[in-house]
Amino acid sequence: MTPEEHAQAVWLLGPWLIGSFLDVLLQGIILVQTVHYFSWYKDDELPLKLSVAVLGLITTLKSIQSFALLWIQFIENFTDLPAAVKLSYTTWWQSGNPLMVASVGIYVQAFFLWRLYMISGRKWLPPALLSPVLLLAYTAIALATYYISREDTPHISIWFAVHLSFTFAGDVLLSVVTAYYLLKTRHDVLPGTVGLVNALIRLTFTTAAPAAICALLNLVFSQLYSGEDRLVSTAFNQIMAKLYATSMLWTLNARRSIRTEYDSRSGNMASASVSTQPGGISRGGISTTMEFEHTASQMHSRAPQDTFFTNESTDEDTALESLPSIKGKGYPLAGSV
Repeated sequence: MTPEEHAQAVWLLGPWLIGSFLDVLLQGIILVQTVHYFSWYKDDELPLKLSVAVLGLITTLKSIQSFALLWIQFIENFTDLPAAVKLSYTTWWQSGNPLMVASVGIYVQAFFLWRLYMISGRKWLPPALLSPVLLLAYTAIALATYYISREDTPHISIWFAVHLSFTFAGDVLLSVVTAYYLLKTRHDVLPGTVGLVNALIRLTFTTAAPAAICALLNLVFSQLYSGEDRLVSTAFNQIMAKLYATSMLWTLNARRSIRTEYDSRSGNMASASVSTQPGGISRGGISTTMEFEHTASQMHSRAPQDTFFTNESTDEDTALESLPSIKGKGYPLAGSV
Protein backbone atom coordinates (compact mmCIF):
# COMPACT_ATOMS: atom_id res chain seq x y z
CA MET A 1 0.00 0.00 0.00
CA THR A 2 1.41 3.35 -1.03
CA PRO A 3 1.44 6.31 1.36
CA GLU A 4 -1.36 7.89 -0.66
CA GLU A 5 -3.49 4.74 -0.41
CA HIS A 6 -2.79 4.52 3.30
CA ALA A 7 -3.96 8.11 3.77
CA GLN A 8 -7.14 7.31 1.85
CA ALA A 9 -7.80 4.27 4.01
CA VAL A 10 -7.24 6.24 7.21
CA TRP A 11 -9.21 9.37 6.36
CA LEU A 12 -11.92 8.05 4.02
CA LEU A 13 -12.60 4.63 5.55
CA GLY A 14 -11.37 5.11 9.11
CA PRO A 15 -14.21 7.46 10.14
CA TRP A 16 -16.77 4.88 9.00
CA LEU A 17 -15.05 2.25 11.12
CA ILE A 18 -14.82 4.41 14.25
CA GLY A 19 -18.31 5.81 13.89
CA SER A 20 -19.88 2.39 13.33
CA PHE A 21 -18.09 0.89 16.34
CA LEU A 22 -19.39 3.73 18.51
CA ASP A 23 -22.84 3.26 16.97
CA VAL A 24 -22.94 -0.39 18.05
CA LEU A 25 -21.55 0.51 21.49
CA LEU A 26 -24.29 3.08 22.05
CA GLN A 27 -26.87 0.58 20.84
CA GLY A 28 -25.93 -1.60 23.80
CA ILE A 29 -26.66 1.34 26.10
CA ILE A 30 -29.98 1.93 24.33
CA LEU A 31 -30.99 -1.71 24.78
CA VAL A 32 -30.24 -1.50 28.50
CA GLN A 33 -32.20 1.76 28.76
CA THR A 34 -35.11 0.16 26.91
CA VAL A 35 -35.16 -2.88 29.19
CA HIS A 36 -35.09 -0.59 32.22
CA TYR A 37 -37.96 1.44 30.83
CA PHE A 38 -40.24 -1.54 30.31
CA SER A 39 -39.23 -2.98 33.70
CA TRP A 40 -39.74 0.21 35.69
CA TYR A 41 -42.75 1.77 33.99
CA LYS A 42 -45.14 -1.07 33.26
CA ASP A 43 -48.14 1.18 33.88
CA ASP A 44 -47.23 3.77 31.26
CA GLU A 45 -49.83 4.46 28.63
CA LEU A 46 -49.71 2.36 25.47
CA PRO A 47 -48.77 5.19 23.05
CA LEU A 48 -45.67 6.00 25.08
CA LYS A 49 -44.71 2.34 25.31
CA LEU A 50 -45.13 2.02 21.56
CA SER A 51 -42.96 5.08 20.94
CA VAL A 52 -40.17 3.51 23.00
CA ALA A 53 -40.60 0.18 21.22
CA VAL A 54 -40.41 1.87 17.82
CA LEU A 55 -37.31 3.75 18.94
CA GLY A 56 -35.69 0.48 19.98
CA LEU A 57 -36.59 -1.08 16.64
CA ILE A 58 -35.28 1.70 14.41
CA THR A 59 -32.04 2.08 16.37
CA THR A 60 -31.49 -1.68 16.15
CA LEU A 61 -32.03 -1.55 12.39
CA LYS A 62 -29.56 1.34 12.23
CA SER A 63 -26.93 -0.77 14.00
CA ILE A 64 -27.56 -3.64 11.60
CA GLN A 65 -27.02 -1.20 8.74
CA SER A 66 -23.75 -0.03 10.32
CA PHE A 67 -22.51 -3.60 10.70
CA ALA A 68 -23.47 -4.48 7.12
CA LEU A 69 -21.80 -1.31 5.90
CA LEU A 70 -18.52 -2.29 7.56
CA TRP A 71 -18.72 -5.86 6.29
CA ILE A 72 -19.19 -4.77 2.69
CA GLN A 73 -16.60 -2.03 2.93
CA PHE A 74 -13.84 -3.94 4.70
CA ILE A 75 -14.49 -7.59 3.82
CA GLU A 76 -16.18 -7.66 0.43
CA ASN A 77 -13.86 -4.93 -0.85
CA PHE A 78 -10.81 -5.88 1.18
CA THR A 79 -8.42 -5.73 -1.78
CA ASP A 80 -10.14 -2.93 -3.68
CA LEU A 81 -9.57 0.37 -1.89
CA PRO A 82 -11.01 2.61 -4.65
CA ALA A 83 -14.22 0.56 -4.73
CA ALA A 84 -14.52 0.70 -0.94
CA VAL A 85 -14.14 4.48 -1.00
CA LYS A 86 -16.63 4.79 -3.85
CA LEU A 87 -19.32 3.01 -1.82
CA SER A 88 -20.01 6.28 0.00
CA TYR A 89 -21.54 7.61 -3.22
CA THR A 90 -22.77 4.58 -5.17
CA THR A 91 -24.76 2.46 -2.70
CA TRP A 92 -28.06 3.42 -1.09
CA TRP A 93 -27.16 1.97 2.31
CA GLN A 94 -24.11 4.21 2.52
CA SER A 95 -25.07 7.31 0.56
CA GLY A 96 -28.41 7.31 2.39
CA ASN A 97 -26.79 6.99 5.80
CA PRO A 98 -27.11 10.71 6.72
CA LEU A 99 -30.84 10.59 5.96
CA MET A 100 -31.23 7.49 8.14
CA VAL A 101 -29.47 9.25 10.99
CA ALA A 102 -31.62 12.35 10.56
CA SER A 103 -34.79 10.21 10.52
CA VAL A 104 -34.01 8.85 13.97
CA GLY A 105 -33.14 12.36 15.09
CA ILE A 106 -36.40 13.94 13.95
CA TYR A 107 -38.35 11.08 15.55
CA VAL A 108 -36.79 11.94 18.91
CA GLN A 109 -37.20 15.67 18.30
CA ALA A 110 -40.91 15.08 17.70
CA PHE A 111 -41.09 13.49 21.15
CA PHE A 112 -39.46 16.52 22.73
CA LEU A 113 -41.80 18.86 20.84
CA TRP A 114 -44.71 16.93 22.29
CA ARG A 115 -43.06 17.20 25.70
CA LEU A 116 -42.79 20.97 25.25
CA TYR A 117 -46.46 21.09 24.27
CA MET A 118 -47.41 19.37 27.52
CA ILE A 119 -45.04 21.38 29.71
CA SER A 120 -46.27 24.66 28.26
CA GLY A 121 -49.80 23.80 29.36
CA ARG A 122 -50.89 22.38 26.01
CA LYS A 123 -50.03 25.53 24.12
CA TRP A 124 -49.55 24.76 20.44
CA LEU A 125 -47.59 27.92 19.58
CA PRO A 126 -44.15 27.00 21.07
CA PRO A 127 -43.81 23.68 19.21
CA ALA A 128 -45.41 25.21 16.10
CA LEU A 129 -42.71 27.88 15.98
CA LEU A 130 -39.90 25.37 16.47
CA SER A 131 -41.18 22.71 14.08
CA PRO A 132 -40.21 24.58 10.87
CA VAL A 133 -36.60 24.79 12.07
CA LEU A 134 -36.41 21.03 12.54
CA LEU A 135 -38.29 20.31 9.32
CA LEU A 136 -35.93 22.56 7.39
CA ALA A 137 -33.00 20.63 8.85
CA TYR A 138 -34.55 17.36 7.69
CA THR A 139 -35.30 18.74 4.23
CA ALA A 140 -31.70 19.92 3.93
CA ILE A 141 -30.29 16.46 4.66
CA ALA A 142 -32.68 14.95 2.11
CA LEU A 143 -31.24 17.34 -0.48
CA ALA A 144 -27.71 16.55 0.67
CA THR A 145 -28.44 12.85 0.19
CA TYR A 146 -29.58 13.55 -3.36
CA TYR A 147 -26.34 15.36 -4.13
CA ILE A 148 -24.31 12.56 -2.52
CA SER A 149 -25.72 10.15 -5.10
CA ARG A 150 -24.63 12.61 -7.80
CA GLU A 151 -21.18 13.07 -6.20
CA ASP A 152 -21.71 16.84 -6.23
CA THR A 153 -19.33 17.79 -3.42
CA PRO A 154 -20.00 21.58 -3.35
CA HIS A 155 -23.75 21.10 -2.95
CA ILE A 156 -23.22 18.29 -0.44
CA SER A 157 -21.17 20.64 1.71
CA ILE A 158 -23.75 23.43 1.50
CA TRP A 159 -26.75 21.30 2.42
CA PHE A 160 -24.88 19.48 5.16
CA ALA A 161 -24.04 22.85 6.66
CA VAL A 162 -27.70 23.91 6.48
CA HIS A 163 -28.84 20.65 8.02
CA LEU A 164 -26.38 20.64 10.89
CA SER A 165 -26.78 24.36 11.59
CA PHE A 166 -30.55 24.11 11.89
CA THR A 167 -30.30 20.85 13.82
CA PHE A 168 -28.02 22.47 16.38
CA ALA A 169 -30.15 25.63 16.52
CA GLY A 170 -33.33 23.59 16.87
CA ASP A 171 -31.94 21.52 19.72
CA VAL A 172 -30.74 24.61 21.59
CA LEU A 173 -34.02 26.47 21.10
CA LEU A 174 -36.04 23.44 22.14
CA SER A 175 -34.04 23.12 25.36
CA VAL A 176 -34.18 26.84 26.13
CA VAL A 177 -37.93 27.15 25.54
CA THR A 178 -38.60 24.02 27.61
CA ALA A 179 -36.47 25.40 30.43
CA TYR A 180 -38.32 28.72 30.18
CA TYR A 181 -41.68 27.09 30.83
CA LEU A 182 -40.23 25.04 33.65
CA LEU A 183 -38.78 28.19 35.20
CA LYS A 184 -42.20 29.81 35.05
CA THR A 185 -43.60 27.02 37.20
CA ARG A 186 -41.22 27.79 40.05
CA HIS A 187 -43.31 30.84 40.93
CA ASP A 188 -46.45 28.75 41.21
CA VAL A 189 -45.35 25.76 43.26
CA LEU A 190 -44.74 25.19 46.94
CA PRO A 191 -41.19 25.86 48.18
CA GLY A 192 -40.67 22.17 48.82
CA THR A 193 -41.12 21.34 45.15
CA VAL A 194 -38.84 24.01 43.69
CA GLY A 195 -35.92 21.60 43.89
CA LEU A 196 -37.86 19.13 41.79
CA VAL A 197 -38.47 21.73 39.09
CA ASN A 198 -34.77 22.61 39.17
CA ALA A 199 -33.97 18.94 38.63
CA LEU A 200 -36.20 18.94 35.56
CA ILE A 201 -34.42 22.00 34.17
CA ARG A 202 -31.03 20.35 34.65
CA LEU A 203 -32.32 17.21 33.01
CA THR A 204 -33.53 19.20 30.00
CA PHE A 205 -30.05 20.51 29.25
CA THR A 206 -28.02 17.44 30.21
CA THR A 207 -30.06 15.15 27.97
CA ALA A 208 -29.90 17.56 25.02
CA ALA A 209 -26.20 18.37 25.33
CA PRO A 210 -24.58 15.20 23.83
CA ALA A 211 -26.53 15.31 20.56
CA ALA A 212 -26.20 19.09 20.24
CA ILE A 213 -22.44 18.99 20.80
CA CYS A 214 -22.10 16.13 18.33
CA ALA A 215 -24.06 18.11 15.73
CA LEU A 216 -21.78 21.10 16.30
CA LEU A 217 -18.61 19.01 15.86
CA ASN A 218 -20.15 17.36 12.82
CA LEU A 219 -20.77 20.81 11.35
CA VAL A 220 -17.24 22.01 12.09
CA PHE A 221 -15.48 19.03 10.52
CA SER A 222 -17.86 18.84 7.55
CA GLN A 223 -16.85 22.40 6.66
CA LEU A 224 -13.20 22.06 7.65
CA TYR A 225 -12.62 19.23 5.18
CA SER A 226 -14.12 18.92 1.72
CA GLY A 227 -15.06 15.26 2.04
CA GLU A 228 -12.97 14.28 -0.95
CA ASP A 229 -9.79 13.88 1.08
CA ARG A 230 -11.10 13.41 4.64
CA LEU A 231 -14.44 12.27 6.04
CA VAL A 232 -13.86 13.08 9.69
CA SER A 233 -17.42 14.32 10.12
CA THR A 234 -18.73 10.86 9.24
CA ALA A 235 -17.60 9.50 12.61
CA PHE A 236 -19.69 12.11 14.41
CA ASN A 237 -22.63 11.67 12.06
CA GLN A 238 -22.72 7.93 12.69
CA ILE A 239 -23.39 8.32 16.41
CA MET A 240 -25.87 11.20 16.28
CA ALA A 241 -28.90 8.92 15.92
CA LYS A 242 -27.92 6.95 19.00
CA LEU A 243 -27.24 10.09 21.04
CA TYR A 244 -30.74 11.32 20.23
CA ALA A 245 -32.20 7.96 21.24
CA THR A 246 -30.34 7.92 24.55
CA SER A 247 -31.56 11.45 25.30
CA MET A 248 -35.19 10.37 24.94
CA LEU A 249 -34.75 7.23 27.04
CA TRP A 250 -32.66 9.12 29.59
CA THR A 251 -35.48 11.62 29.99
CA LEU A 252 -38.07 8.90 30.50
CA ASN A 253 -35.99 6.75 32.84
CA ALA A 254 -34.80 9.67 34.97
CA ARG A 255 -38.16 9.66 36.74
CA ARG A 256 -37.04 6.83 38.98
CA SER A 257 -33.82 8.41 40.26
CA ILE A 258 -35.30 11.89 40.71
CA ARG A 259 -38.31 10.49 42.52
CA THR A 260 -36.00 8.58 44.87
CA GLU A 261 -33.83 11.63 45.47
CA TYR A 262 -36.84 13.84 46.13
CA ASP A 263 -38.40 11.29 48.49
CA SER A 264 -35.18 11.04 50.47
CA ARG A 265 -34.96 14.81 50.82
CA SER A 266 -38.58 15.26 51.73
CA GLY A 267 -38.42 12.48 54.27
CA ASN A 268 -41.33 10.72 52.59
CA MET A 269 -43.80 13.12 54.14
CA ALA A 270 -47.36 11.94 54.26
CA SER A 271 -49.89 13.37 51.86
CA ALA A 272 -50.98 16.82 52.84
CA SER A 273 -53.79 18.96 51.59
CA VAL A 274 -53.51 22.67 50.95
CA SER A 275 -56.11 25.09 52.15
CA THR A 276 -58.67 26.55 49.82
CA GLN A 277 -57.57 29.71 48.04
CA PRO A 278 -59.56 32.95 47.99
CA GLY A 279 -62.57 32.39 45.84
CA GLY A 280 -63.14 28.92 47.23
CA ILE A 281 -61.10 26.97 44.69
CA SER A 282 -59.03 24.16 46.12
CA ARG A 283 -55.36 24.04 45.19
CA GLY A 284 -55.32 20.29 45.45
CA GLY A 285 -53.20 17.86 47.44
CA ILE A 286 -49.61 16.84 47.82
CA SER A 287 -48.78 13.19 47.30
CA THR A 288 -45.57 11.48 48.37
CA THR A 289 -45.73 9.14 45.42
CA MET A 290 -43.49 11.47 43.39
CA GLU A 291 -43.87 9.77 40.03
CA PHE A 292 -41.40 12.11 38.37
CA GLU A 293 -42.40 11.60 34.75
CA HIS A 294 -43.94 14.24 32.54
CA THR A 295 -43.42 17.35 34.35
CA ALA A 296 -45.48 20.38 34.08
CA SER A 297 -48.61 20.28 32.05
CA GLN A 298 -50.39 20.54 35.36
CA MET A 299 -48.31 23.58 36.25
CA HIS A 300 -49.93 25.87 33.70
CA SER A 301 -53.47 27.12 33.43
CA ARG A 302 -55.90 24.90 31.60
CA ALA A 303 -59.62 24.45 31.31
CA PRO A 304 -61.49 25.18 34.53
CA GLN A 305 -63.19 21.81 34.43
CA ASP A 306 -59.85 20.06 34.98
CA THR A 307 -60.08 20.35 38.74
CA PHE A 308 -58.71 17.02 39.79
CA PHE A 309 -55.78 14.68 39.53
CA THR A 310 -57.16 11.83 37.52
CA ASN A 311 -57.32 8.48 39.26
CA GLU A 312 -56.68 6.83 35.94
CA SER A 313 -53.21 8.35 35.64
CA THR A 314 -50.57 5.70 35.24
CA ASP A 315 -47.09 5.50 36.68
CA GLU A 316 -45.97 7.35 33.57
CA ASP A 317 -48.62 10.00 33.73
CA THR A 318 -48.79 10.73 37.45
CA ALA A 319 -45.54 12.60 37.46
CA LEU A 320 -45.13 15.25 40.08
CA GLU A 321 -48.36 14.54 41.88
CA SER A 322 -46.74 16.28 44.80
CA LEU A 323 -46.83 19.57 42.95
CA PRO A 324 -49.78 21.75 43.85
CA SER A 325 -52.29 22.77 41.25
CA ILE A 326 -51.62 26.16 39.77
CA LYS A 327 -53.84 29.13 40.31
CA GLY A 328 -56.52 27.12 41.98
CA LYS A 329 -56.70 24.30 39.47
CA GLY A 330 -55.57 20.72 39.51
CA TYR A 331 -54.60 19.06 36.26
CA PRO A 332 -54.49 15.53 34.97
CA LEU A 333 -50.87 14.56 34.62
CA ALA A 334 -51.25 12.41 31.56
CA GLY A 335 -48.42 12.95 29.12
CA SER A 336 -46.84 15.85 30.88
CA VAL A 337 -43.21 15.14 30.22
